[in-house]
Amino acid sequence: MSELTEFRQQVRTWLEANCPMSLRTPTPDGELIWSGSEVNFTFDDQRQWFNSMRDKHWFCPSWPTQYGGGALTAQQNSVLESEMRRLKCRPPQINLGIWMLGPVLLEHGTELQKQQFLTPMTRGEVRWCQGFSEPNAGSDLASIRTSAIDQGDHYLVNGSKIWTSYGDKSDWMYALVRTDAKAPKHQGISLLLLDMHSQGVQAKPIDLISGKSSFCEVFFDNVVVPKENLIGELNGGWKLAKELLQHERSAMSKFGEFQLPTHFDLMSLMSDYMPAPHSASEAALLNKAVAANMEEQAYNLTVQRLGAEMQAGQSCFGLMSIMKLVHTEQEKIKFELLLDAMGYRGLGWEDDSFSEQEQAITRAWLNSFSQTIAGGSSEVQLNVIAKRVLQLPENKGVS
Repeated sequence: MSELTEFRQQVRTWLEANCPMSLRTPTPDGELIWSGSEVNFTFDDQRQWFNSMRDKHWFCPSWPTQYGGGALTAQQNSVLESEMRRLKCRPPQINLGIWMLGPVLLEHGTELQKQQFLTPMTRGEVRWCQGFSEPNAGSDLASIRTSAIDQGDHYLVNGSKIWTSYGDKSDWMYALVRTDAKAPKHQGISLLLLDMHSQGVQAKPIDLISGKSSFCEVFFDNVVVPKENLIGELNGGWKLAKELLQHERSAMSKFGEFQLPTHFDLMSLMSDYMPAPHSASEAALLNKAVAANMEEQAYNLTVQRLGAEMQAGQSCFGLMSIMKLVHTEQEKIKFELLLDAMGYRGLGWEDDSFSEQEQAITRAWLNSFSQTIAGGSSEVQLNVIAKRVLQLPENKGVS
């Protein structure tokens, strides 16, 4: 038996013993576990699964042990992920710090920063939010205006961010700030870590069409940030931001794989709402559903191939934009097919005549639009693919 086969057997045995049966199902909306200083569990099995994975150091299975990681090799990490998929294990926690900031800190952070910020991430003790977009700097991110003025031993931060996911519930923010107003816009930006409990920070939820308020506006009024919270070089934040966004897109491309609420089994749900058997409508919907299911299978196989290429040391950074684009657009198309099958049952909101499942589907469909925007809109991903993957020349405008 090879070492990897032996490891797979150990993982399989451990997961069977530690992942509760109640958590081997897709994660319903409202049952995601967000790490942070205040973790809310709906039932005890969630707490047990969270604690078991944390104590096994498998929140960050491939990170070094000195920062709380599990020190698994890329191949071992792939085995762990495949065994969790096989058992349909829910993610034990969601942590934007681990998905996005952590890999950047591992490469560019000082030893003090790694000790201060990575270890709490691996224990699920801090909730992070991303402070990138601003009212006039979304697709054109380099136009940010939030400033960080050098005050000797600290920076004084003023400005605002928008579309900040769960900014009102987060402990810390990784933010892009302008540290040189006179430099070209891509060269005067730095990456700064801000304590969301600092004096002068205010987060306000934004109501969405789905009825939820995961997005926030965040305002900074003379917020004091120690200089040791600067990541990388002063005015070198643009390069780090691009790396961080690729990690974000990589994480979002796996949403279906990790059974998050925006993902669902199309064929199973459609069977509950299909039109009359053998009708023209049924045949047309079935054809579209089968095509969507085949595309999803192709996507999942491609994700596995990319994982193998990354294990082999190949760079897949540009390809993560393709995966994010394809997955979020696939999910939106699947919701539209499902709503076609549901007819008026897909209009459920708060009326008792609609089941909980129908109301949840309506809200999830509306939320699926936000997934095509978060982490860079589909249009932004197409630009990245054109430049970095296809190596197409810059668009100089059409005369």
